[in-house]
Amino acid sequence: MTPEPQPSDPRHQNTGAAGAWLDPASRRHRFAVLFIVALVPLGITFAYDIFGAIAPTLVETLGAARSTVATFYTLYSGAAILSLLVVGLAIDRLGPRRAGLLFLGLVVAGAGLAAAAPSLPLMLAGRFLFGCGAESVHVVLLTIGARWFRGRELALAMGIVIACGRLGSILSFNSGELLAASLGGYQPALAVTAGLCGLSLLLFLAYCLLDRRAERLGALEATRGGARFAWGNLRALPRVYWLLTLLCVAFYSAIFPFTALATDLFADRWHIPRVAAAEGGFALRLGANFLHLFGTAGGLASLLTLSSMVFAPLAGAWVDRRGGRGGLLVAGPLLQVPAFLLMALTDLHPAGPMLLLAAAFVLLPAAFWPSLALVVDPRRTGVVFGLTMMVQNIGLALFPLLNGWLRDVTRSYQASLLMFAALGAVALALALWVWREDARSGGTLRRR
Repeated sequence: MTPEPQPSDPRHQNTGAAGAWLDPASRRHRFAVLFIVALVPLGITFAYDIFGAIAPTLVETLGAARSTVATFYTLYSGAAILSLLVVGLAIDRLGPRRAGLLFLGLVVAGAGLAAAAPSLPLMLAGRFLFGCGAESVHVVLLTIGARWFRGRELALAMGIVIACGRLGSILSFNSGELLAASLGGYQPALAVTAGLCGLSLLLFLAYCLLDRRAERLGALEATRGGARFAWGNLRALPRVYWLLTLLCVAFYSAIFPFTALATDLFADRWHIPRVAAAEGGFALRLGANFLHLFGTAGGLASLLTLSSMVFAPLAGAWVDRRGGRGGLLVAGPLLQVPAFLLMALTDLHPAGPMLLLAAAFVLLPAAFWPSLALVVDPRRTGVVFGLTMMVQNIGLALFPLLNGWLRDVTRSYQASLLMFAALGAVALALALWVWREDARSGGTLRRR
């Protein structure tokens, strides 16, 4: 951890409120930087979920099968696996600024290609290119959080970044069908998506200026010329790290592949309308969708991300103050399993199970990502986050396809929901194993 600059250092002798905001060693400045960084993933997560948000339109307009819609998510994860093989090394060698600009360039190019594509194969190519950059950007942002907040408000900082990223998903699910209907089809909706990705790139450029200034003033260590990493060093990673990574795969493989076709699930099984019945322009109709979150298919699908956006920072702050990460890792899948079973085996309205799932989606991530940063060498944060997300995306590549295939073959989502419940049970077993392993190794995850 970089030591706090001393007040006697003339580079940091700013006085008054304005000086505190400008001093990169101050808490106010750190959170101002965090605000900019946290807005970067908004466009990316909007783009990630747009194909699920407009899935009914794609099925109708293109005559696509559900498995074809799921292919957009599988291609994303397949591309992410390839890029995440090198992202950690890129961050640790190039630094988060250069690596972030590189991967955000791929994001913008991929989103633009998908929007302009005249055919489905080119749309899929754009999605692949987008996936090569998007997941890597998330690794960069987590690394930035650890860079600026390690030893301070790390869980809170990561919770804020995750929460703001969820805002993009919420907007996507609640505006995707409206954009397609208001602008004349799915392609204009994808063009708006590409524009939001461009905005993310501009925000990251602003962060780069602030980060370079902090290095110049001595508040942060320079990131250029990091130490070489040997893949043989992976053997030195503790067992609890590998258990956490497997837990990540099981838990998230039952979340994101589910939301990929959740809008279609709610419209197909419960006949919930895609958008709220409302008159007026786009803004009024979008507002009506948000006012009827429990009454529209997209609104219900967005409950997971909405809850995470609101409560993830609070959960992160609680973890910073109280510790107890192991308990939250268990609580997440403990809520996840009954949520999927209720949707699979009963005719209960999905709002209740979705609230259970939303709580799980708040609790586990609040503990998981800070836990990774605590159990490994701080110099290898980029590599570790990259490796974890690479392994995670193996599951995220496989299970969307299985979800769509099961729906097409069985003409029902029941088999898919049971599959997600089984993944939750695996995640619960792994969380209990992490709890036991952490207790044996000193209880790092339990401490504040």
